[in-house]
Amino acid sequence: MAKNLMVLLWCISLFLPLGQAIWLNLPGSRTKCVSEEIQNNVVVLADYTVVSDDHSHEIPTISAKVSSPYGNTLHHTENVTHGQFAFTTNEAGNYLACFWVEGPHKAAETSVNLDWKIGIAARDWDSVARKEKIEGVELELRKLEGAVEAIHENLLYLKSREAEMREVSELTNSRVAWYSIISLGVCICVSVLQLWHLTHFFQKKKLI
Repeated sequence: MAKNLMVLLWCISLFLPLGQAIWLNLPGSRTKCVSEEIQNNVVVLADYTVVSDDHSHEIPTISAKVSSPYGNTLHHTENVTHGQFAFTTNEAGNYLACFWVEGPHKAAETSVNLDWKIGIAARDWDSVARKEKIEGVELELRKLEGAVEAIHENLLYLKSREAEMREVSELTNSRVAWYSIISLGVCICVSVLQLWHLTHFFQKKKLI
């Protein structure tokens, strides 16, 4: 039973973009950013570390800044070789994490490993197990329950986004239709005025 439960939990995790490890190569004089679209009231946890293959030289330092969809700064640090940020989202949209090289190492390319976890993946299950004194199948069931809740919340979020996009699309179509009608009306009025002016002009010149 436990084996089947693990297989089911693994299958469910395939549908959830809950966590990802990213390897960033930072150009010496530029900023590199990663973004993630996250719904409201979701826990986000991330660790980042500068990776250096050359142990004979000093490890380069970087700066990091995390911004919300409305431009609020959630995390900002400078001249570090590693760091962590954690927050609970209160805005739905794209969250942006930017990194750039600081100090005398700006001329060289620097590698950064970013471990980005969202939602259920950011939960400390070891602490949950110790606090609630659960283990084994019961703990896996709790993880499964959390995964199902995350899927349900994600589906509701996607449904709301689809409704918003449909509303925007319908409003745009309505405005385009009115614009087309008004443009056609203006063209007809201009054509009638031109015809009236030409007729009046030719009558005045006694050409017709």
